[in-house]
Amino acid sequence: MKILVVNWRDIHDPLGGGAEQHLHHILVGAVEAGHEVELVCSAYAGAPADDEIDGVRITRRGDWRFANFILPGVVKERLRAERWDLLVEDINKIPFYTPLYAGDVPVVAVVPHLFGPTVYRETNPVAATYVWAGEWPLSLVYRRAWFEVISPSTRDDLMSRGLDGDRIEVVYCGLEHQRFELADPPPRDHPPLVVCWSRLRRYKSTDVAIRAFGQIREELPEANMLVMGRGPDEPRLRRLVTKLGLDNAVAFTGHLAWDDLVRTLHRATVFLNPSPKEGWGLTVVEANQCGVPVVASDRPGLRDSVRDGQTGLLVPYGDPRAMAQAALQLLHDPDLWACHSDAARAWAGTFSWPRCVEESLALWQRVADSGGGR
Repeated sequence: MKILVVNWRDIHDPLGGGAEQHLHHILVGAVEAGHEVELVCSAYAGAPADDEIDGVRITRRGDWRFANFILPGVVKERLRAERWDLLVEDINKIPFYTPLYAGDVPVVAVVPHLFGPTVYRETNPVAATYVWAGEWPLSLVYRRAWFEVISPSTRDDLMSRGLDGDRIEVVYCGLEHQRFELADPPPRDHPPLVVCWSRLRRYKSTDVAIRAFGQIREELPEANMLVMGRGPDEPRLRRLVTKLGLDNAVAFTGHLAWDDLVRTLHRATVFLNPSPKEGWGLTVVEANQCGVPVVASDRPGLRDSVRDGQTGLLVPYGDPRAMAQAALQLLHDPDLWACHSDAARAWAGTFSWPRCVEESLALWQRVADSGGGR
């Protein structure tokens, strides 16, 4: 196949995240399978306009802030210039509405997750309404497209918006198991180390994890916490740590080099994920691969990646006390923690990128061969 792809960012973009990693694995797999792939995305400082990464041709244009206005024009230009078998759109922010100008080229929309009203936790009401309103036409614009989603929660979200469930296929993310293995893993920290790992954005609700840790310290006064990641919410979170009197117990690591990240996960006892919504929860299974049970919000995506009572515990969203009590169950009971840790490793072991690539390409080929029909 000759596949044209559009996403807000590419794998080398400094602001890229899990959606870019997920898509890049599939695109590289497509190239290795003999397909021709071009990705259209936004530009960033120091990046060439035309590039190639791991065999994927990259066309970068415009600033990411205006990508939803600029990139559709670039895609139209590429559609006119060459013949394509398939158009793939990664919808992880405002959609590009590709079915409106794809012509006879069938469309597959890859959806990690949609913001929905969650976006109001991140930004001001005007900007949030703008983002959420961009999702409203999905059921109309994409009614003839096919969807690849990364969790049952995202499938259910799309169906609740009026999209045809028969055109939505769940393909789980993979995991690079070898990247989390250490020849000499460090022992778990004692006193215990609690970690929270995500981009530091307001909607991720990292403040809930910090408040939960404050309550954990009431019973385990020697416990420590690492907040791993970077983002615009860090100053607010640092002020919260100071307000709670946790400056000596909570450290912000910023972005960690991969080896440091993996060693930290092997030292950790519990991973807190307080997010209100995820597409899947890739960091959950990555922590699981290192034997770390997860206490997470019982919300979309996380209820798919956390096997409640086996690989971790689910708690009501936004409830620091419930999160603290669940974490303390594991921290106070070594046998219970060990059972969860073993089950977490086994669960993480079921996910692989080759399987994800194979299932994704099977769907893409099927859609291309059928011309987008059933």
